Amino acid sequence: MLPDAPFHAELAEGPEGARGFWLTTDDSLRIRVAHYPGPETARGTVLFFPGRTEYVEKYGRVAADFADRGYHTFAVDWRGQGLADRMLGDRRAGHVNLFRDYQRDVRAMVEAAQALALPKPWFVAGHSMGGCIALRALTDGLEVSAAAFTGPMWGIRMPAPLRPAAWALGWSSARFGLGHVYAPSTGPNSYVASAAFLGNLLTRDEDGWNYMVRQVSDLPELQLGGPSLRWLHEALGECAALSRLRSPAIPAITFVGSNERIVDVPRIAARMAAWPGGQLETVAGGEHEVLMEDAVTRGRIISQIVQVFEKAGGGTGEVQHIA
Repeated sequence: MLPDAPFHAELAEGPEGARGFWLTTDDSLRIRVAHYPGPETARGTVLFFPGRTEYVEKYGRVAADFADRGYHTFAVDWRGQGLADRMLGDRRAGHVNLFRDYQRDVRAMVEAAQALALPKPWFVAGHSMGGCIALRALTDGLEVSAAAFTGPMWGIRMPAPLRPAAWALGWSSARFGLGHVYAPSTGPNSYVASAAFLGNLLTRDEDGWNYMVRQVSDLPELQLGGPSLRWLHEALGECAALSRLRSPAIPAITFVGSNERIVDVPRIAARMAAWPGGQLETVAGGEHEVLMEDAVTRGRIISQIVQVFEKAGGGTGEVQHIA
């Protein structure tokens, strides 16, 4: 039996009966997962990999959309964010020692999904940093039938002249013990909690924006500020390493907003062009978080994802209830 963890259903607005659980990784960190139940006759389970700064409650509405279409959702708070153990004394700094360490969280999550007997087939969906973590997990052999990505961080958008400087800054920070320092132009403030809706980089839908603001305002411990220099260095290295690997031979669909301003869209396009049977969809007018757009847009995206999942083997089967 997995130990219960706090879960804030009123903020998530997900399917009834959702529960949070604590997990312990193989390097002894505590992370949090949440199970959003689907219908009694299920088509499978979506392993949902959130992005940097995110947490399990943020995808309650998405989980409700998946549940309406026959799927359970299993989401995670990565190390260093949400209610998982934070990595530094400054809890607002987004930090990781090694990007590969996120795979420890993936392994703990998969073991928990097995312990909960979540219905198969399994699928993976990853947003932003979660898309980067998911791609690495897939190349490491994560056993899922298909994958979906939104605004995947397969490259970080920055002006070309700044990229060598970012690499050099990350390298020097590690050498001189400054990896905990915030990356340039960032700080401890949560973007969602401090930015205005007008001109934000995440969504053009005010209701979706307010949904995110309400969550981090009502539960400030969910807030995360900018990334550390160490995180930036590790993220750039992981993106570069993944760019040299072939795409896994499973069906995949990726969505990117036409006004994406955070991740590297050319790298996304190149990856999906080379993905066997891969599908890339542009969300007209969309920003970085296309799943935080209006309900119609979100529903259309979820329906397209489900079509890919169904073709990959998302048939109907009996739910195995949680012990």
